[in-house]
Amino acid sequence: MGRSPFTLAAAVTAALPGAEVTGARTLSADGDGRFDSAVATLADGRELAIRVADDDESARELAGEALALRALTAGARAMLPFQAPEYIGETRLADARALVTDLLPGFQIEAAMVPAGRGAAESMGTAIAAVHALPTSVVRGAGLTTRSALESRDELARLVDAAASTGRVPARLTVRWREAVADDELWRFESTVVLGGVQSTSFLFHDDPERGPEVTGLIGWHSLAVGDPAVDLSWLSAAPDAADDVHAAYARSADRVPDPALEVRARLLAELEFARWLVHGDSLRRTDIVDDASALLEALAEGLHEDALGMIASRTDGVDSALDALDRVPASASPGADTSMQTDAYNPNELWRDDDADDDATGDLTDGAAEAARRLQVGGLETEDLSAVRSSTSDDRTPEGRSTDEMSTGAHTHAGDGDPDGDGSPEDEAQRAARAALQRWKSSDSV
Repeated sequence: MGRSPFTLAAAVTAALPGAEVTGARTLSADGDGRFDSAVATLADGRELAIRVADDDESARELAGEALALRALTAGARAMLPFQAPEYIGETRLADARALVTDLLPGFQIEAAMVPAGRGAAESMGTAIAAVHALPTSVVRGAGLTTRSALESRDELARLVDAAASTGRVPARLTVRWREAVADDELWRFESTVVLGGVQSTSFLFHDDPERGPEVTGLIGWHSLAVGDPAVDLSWLSAAPDAADDVHAAYARSADRVPDPALEVRARLLAELEFARWLVHGDSLRRTDIVDDASALLEALAEGLHEDALGMIASRTDGVDSALDALDRVPASASPGADTSMQTDAYNPNELWRDDDADDDATGDLTDGAAEAARRLQVGGLETEDLSAVRSSTSDDRTPEGRSTDEMSTGAHTHAGDGDPDGDGSPEDEAQRAARAALQRWKSSDSV
């Protein structure tokens, strides 16, 4: 952090005149380093988060976040079954834009660790549907971006052309994407209010004793718009265990005509994040980014089946998702929500570590060695064809590859959790598995 927490906390009084700051501390997560951030404690007990932009891009993001949060009127917030950050104020620190919001409590779960079944997965699907159910007037009234289905389609067509023009996209991917864009069946959808790219880390959870992990907060509102609802579901390619349940809960909660191509477009958008990363690097003339994106695209192409993406909306056979490497694409290449440094909930080391717990951390995820190790995994992707609406997952597999019984062994129990001998209903088994996965996440040192 370039600025001390005390310097940042002092700026809160400029954004909130009359505020009495009694304490300051760093946020417990390092985020991606694009903001200077701190938590300011006020005399009335409230905790506020302050973020300061380090460059023009992050300044635009803070401006978008401020506009979106202000657009969420009391009436709009009352329609949401969770909290959204409250806009407190803005100021400048030297020449840098600063945004102050309230600090939401909760914890996050990484995409690959979101368990199937009721609890986290179903709550996430319901939360996304609630955002999509907001009146479009919330966005239009604030002057935010609105895109029709045709405009969303045209935007992706331009992205595919821009990526292809670099000469670094495998031909089979270019053909595949262009056929998908040309498939009219995929683009008959109703535009909705969207966050512009939800990530698993956009959700804040509370562990309910009866129902398991439930979404209590949602952050990352800076890309609030009207557009393709699939954009907020594309992250599910990195959550194979939970994807079906998130989609099912979303479908149950959505108040629109069913969209049979929703999941397919979400997968297409997930693939195109690699193309977006390539175009980003090419525009900056960064050969390291271009080479990295090219390697990801080659790995993606090598795993594809021969089937094309055309007419996918009519296919029904299940296939495994093959975009497990989406989290390798840095946030700066994606229009999706960046949830770094918006809440103090993002470091499980601070929230869940017992006093006698092991203090050894797995290391900063942005560390070069860790990043290199992740990249090496990309070459082993078995990328399946996107010609089906649902991805199939193994019933006895958890996010860590352990059986449900193994994961349940260490889970704490509550009244109503079911028969401790394992003879309960499938729903009870799913909840025990979800709780066990949560307990494992709580004890993890990685974020």
